[in-house]
Amino acid sequence: MTSCEAGNPLHPPTQTELLGTSSMSDDQITVEVFVVEMQDPKSGVKGADQKLNVTIIPHVINGQDILAWIVTKMKVTTEEAQAFGTMLVAYGYIYPLQNHRKLVLVPDSTLYRFQTPYFWPMQKWPAEDIDYAIYLARRNIRKKGMLEPYEQQHYDNLHKWMNPKWDFIVMQATEQYKASKERKKPDRVVLDCQERAYWIVHRPPRRTHSAMDYGLDRLIDPNAEEVLTFDMVRRTNIFLTQALMRSAVKSSVSLTAFVKYVTTHHNHDPFLTTPVPSNPWITDSDEFWQLNSRSVDIPTKLSVERWVLSFWELISDPRGRVDFKLFLKKEHSAENMAFYEAAEEMRWGAASAIPEKSQFIFNTFLKPGAPRWINIDGRTMGLTVKGLVVPHRYVLDAAQTHIFLLMKKDTFYRYLKSPVHKDMQKRALVPAPHVFTDAQLEANVRNRNPGISPILLWQQEEEEKAAAAAAARPIDVKAMVATNKLDRK
Repeated sequence: MTSCEAGNPLHPPTQTELLGTSSMSDDQITVEVFVVEMQDPKSGVKGADQKLNVTIIPHVINGQDILAWIVTKMKVTTEEAQAFGTMLVAYGYIYPLQNHRKLVLVPDSTLYRFQTPYFWPMQKWPAEDIDYAIYLARRNIRKKGMLEPYEQQHYDNLHKWMNPKWDFIVMQATEQYKASKERKKPDRVVLDCQERAYWIVHRPPRRTHSAMDYGLDRLIDPNAEEVLTFDMVRRTNIFLTQALMRSAVKSSVSLTAFVKYVTTHHNHDPFLTTPVPSNPWITDSDEFWQLNSRSVDIPTKLSVERWVLSFWELISDPRGRVDFKLFLKKEHSAENMAFYEAAEEMRWGAASAIPEKSQFIFNTFLKPGAPRWINIDGRTMGLTVKGLVVPHRYVLDAAQTHIFLLMKKDTFYRYLKSPVHKDMQKRALVPAPHVFTDAQLEANVRNRNPGISPILLWQQEEEEKAAAAAAARPIDVKAMVATNKLDRK
């Protein structure tokens, strides 16, 4: 995109040159015909030569004249004319000479110029990354490395993405720069403005509205000025400081961690290791599912070994969570796990039950003198209690994270050394692998277990939750004493 193929960019082209073809429908050429009429030397918008940076720019118009001409021509209100003029600027038919980023029609003495038809949207030139890279490389040569911040960011990204082609891109940019130096200075300035306006439309800077964008990006108000408050600047400064301090992880470290994870979980992955006693999808024997069910009394040794890998693996396994609760009860800290489960139930439960659950959690765990009061720092407690005034699903996130980290860093390691876990390791089952003959496999197919109904499993889980809630409910000592007196009588 180094030359204007539709005519001389310094002089208004004829209608034939502007439209390029007469085979287009009326709907397709409506805007283009309107722009052609605006450039008519007799009845169009009056333009004049303008001195800009010691260079005379021909055929310059201002926003007032454009608005007045649209009002007179289309017989519309000023607001409608300004909206239509802004559309012409946003799509690149008219471009501002000074403030390139503001793609709106300002009804004052702001200077504009008509875009050459070579860059009109009707041409449907694809805005390729390689063309933009050549343009930025040429601009970088001419500006001697002094690009604008958004251009420098695009330049660096394209250099990184197109590294194998970068020598070709620099060669093309250098040849085009040498060819442009042979032009007259007004021609170079005009062509540079035209190209810059084209790329502002198709590669807009941050927070610049582009009419070529579709989707949620079009909700940005192009007329809204970005007001930088002190808080915004402070937050941006903190974010950039943290980004600079963040250490980059080497690929070798990442691959080492990945290999370590795969090695650790190799024996627990049924795709990599044959399940013991057998794969139920192949042998039609459901013993594997029975040994690893949620409510099994004694788990397998493989399951118990998985609990040691991390605290999350332990509490993700329902049977492991039961064993961990037993240890917490002996440690007199069962309220931590009870609060964690109550917070999980509030987050993923029904929205209608949130007020009732939040009140129960406050009275049971957070209220001063609560029967199962949890030990968290004062700041987190204050934020949580304040948020419970208007409860929502995530109001307990800070307190729940605090309790999770407390159990992960302290209680979990004491559990691994406790007699509870060591006793479970001794009692864990080590099933023998099945060696079925062909006849036994056929018998397994005929005697295949239809499985357990999901409704029965759901009912069983609800009963377990109800029993756990009853066990977690605070004990009324006065009622217990009164009951004991009645029993003695």
